[in-house]
Amino acid sequence: MLLLIGSGPMAVEYAKVLKAQAREFVVVGRGAASAEAFTQATGEPVMAGGLDDAIASGRLPRAASAIVSVGVEALYETSAALLKFGVKHLLIEKPGLMRPDQIGPLQEAARSAGARVYIAYNRRFLASVRRAREIIEEDGGLTSFTFDFTEWGHEIEALTKAPGVKELWALGNSSHVLDLAFHLGGAPKRLHATRAGALDWHPASAVFVGSGVTSSDVPFAYHADWDAPGRWGLEFCTRRHKLIFRPMEKLQVMRKGSVQIEEIAADQEDARLDAEFKPGLFRQVEAFYAADTGALCTLDELEANLEHFCAIAGYERAAPAMA
Repeated sequence: MLLLIGSGPMAVEYAKVLKAQAREFVVVGRGAASAEAFTQATGEPVMAGGLDDAIASGRLPRAASAIVSVGVEALYETSAALLKFGVKHLLIEKPGLMRPDQIGPLQEAARSAGARVYIAYNRRFLASVRRAREIIEEDGGLTSFTFDFTEWGHEIEALTKAPGVKELWALGNSSHVLDLAFHLGGAPKRLHATRAGALDWHPASAVFVGSGVTSSDVPFAYHADWDAPGRWGLEFCTRRHKLIFRPMEKLQVMRKGSVQIEEIAADQEDARLDAEFKPGLFRQVEAFYAADTGALCTLDELEANLEHFCAIAGYERAAPAMA
């Protein structure tokens, strides 16, 4: 039995995967409108009223596993409540928390519960990424990499989000790119981060430029400008190939001795799953059930990554920056 907490669009995507994998699950949602939309999309009922009410009323069944798919502002509190309830195997939608200072309490809650907790960075499981890992290994590793996490500031400014979410947008959204960069490229041992400007909705910074070296001595560089046109992208270099993710769901390569860029086909079954379900989600749920930590993001890894994410974005790591 698995608890799926949340009944929004992302929870719908999880339900599609869980049904395809013949998993038994119970859905807990908060609002009546989202619950109704979820049921219409999936055919599955929703226990409405929210997690706290379901626990207090005794309606929530005991379950060993849960997936948390709620708004960023509620990730930490929801996860802590599930751990206290007795869940031992937890997958939390990225970035696993809203504020950097919540990582310590979340780790302590997991330790106290004796639980295995993972953060759902589904792009680690893309068919394109799985194929890139193979090429990098075949080529003997990376020589360098770059990435761009430019966001469309003109659109984000108009979004209605809970207080504090947009002010920490690099954690709640851009970390998809940052996480994948360091997942494939390696964790930084040195990082030089430069920032400039500010936006009304993101006062910490608007332009991000930097470089560093990973623990395996692979140099990297990055650039993002949220006040200018652009898009997400990553490029990983080996001695034989330049691997290009732009968009991230497709793998393109430039071969040594050529300037031609060609798309590389992924494993046929991986590609089929990414076409049928939200890309990366099917393999991610498989890994979660198998407790396969090869590509899953652990809390300890998130703790280490938060130091780099905050340095890049200009966030205070320890202090609760937003209410």
